[in-house]
Amino acid sequence: MSLVTSFVVLLQPLTLVMTSPSFENFVTILAGWTFAPKRTITGMLQAAGAVGSKHHSAFHRLFASARWSRDQLGVVVFDILAAWLGGEVVMLALDDTLARKRGVKMFGVGMHHDPLLSSRGKAITNWGHSWVVLGVILRFPLWPERALCLPILFRLYLNKGAAARHRRTYRTRPELAVEMLAMLCRARKSRRFHVIADSAYGGQSVLNHLPENCDLTSRLLLNARLYGPRPERKPGVNGRPRKRGSQLPTPAEMLTQRAARRELDLYGRRDHVRLCDCVGHVYAAPERPLRVVATEALSGGRGQQAFYSTDWQATAVDVLNWYA
Repeated sequence: MSLVTSFVVLLQPLTLVMTSPSFENFVTILAGWTFAPKRTITGMLQAAGAVGSKHHSAFHRLFASARWSRDQLGVVVFDILAAWLGGEVVMLALDDTLARKRGVKMFGVGMHHDPLLSSRGKAITNWGHSWVVLGVILRFPLWPERALCLPILFRLYLNKGAAARHRRTYRTRPELAVEMLAMLCRARKSRRFHVIADSAYGGQSVLNHLPENCDLTSRLLLNARLYGPRPERKPGVNGRPRKRGSQLPTPAEMLTQRAARRELDLYGRRDHVRLCDCVGHVYAAPERPLRVVATEALSGGRGQQAFYSTDWQATAVDVLNWYA
């Protein structure tokens, strides 16, 4: 079986980052991935009808030693998606996912949190690969009400045990995320990006290392310490200048005050919430103003929550819609 001609034409920009033999093998494997019931290299070769066309090791080497860069490939895929991006700001999604494996001698496997089997009250781990993934959020004319996330960049996370076994420097998931963000934002400096991430990627290790052309929207602790802007230093005052302004109420304390009531479409349902917001600075990033939003569900929802966005001029509803 082979891919339709229009789809092969869509893949032509990938020839910029691959040699001709590698691109030919890539198209064959992609055709097999589309039609194969079991997506191993051998299974994909059988589905594509490529058995016997060349030695199978040539297709295995595509991922092991062929001359192409996964990062360059991701940037080219981003350029292919440019026709559907629209607007001035490109929305990105950042998260990690678990690919369960059985082999004990596979590179990079380890015990990781399994979000599909875990619940709010009980965390379950599983054996496999943990991938940190950066994707582009798109909306197509055929499904204007649905947002789709198409992955373009990825990094394999090695826990401390796997990093020690393979003699690699241990790097946290946020460090891998910042590396991908920096690479994409540097490759497309003329673009403005806005990444949405959960609390695992909302701490100071990401917030303090964001590229200049990238904003971040994430969750915030309800007891997070918030401060006003740093006051101007008066002439003739001795001592070290202040880094932070006066302390503001925490998100939990904000909800004890009067708050606006809104009806919002979040997570595919209609929610009634109380919300209040302010512009504040967190302790770990005193120089960066944030739009902080505290919410309390009045019907359904998840109780009290707090969010923030480095796009401090956005409204509270914008921040909630972005995260949802």
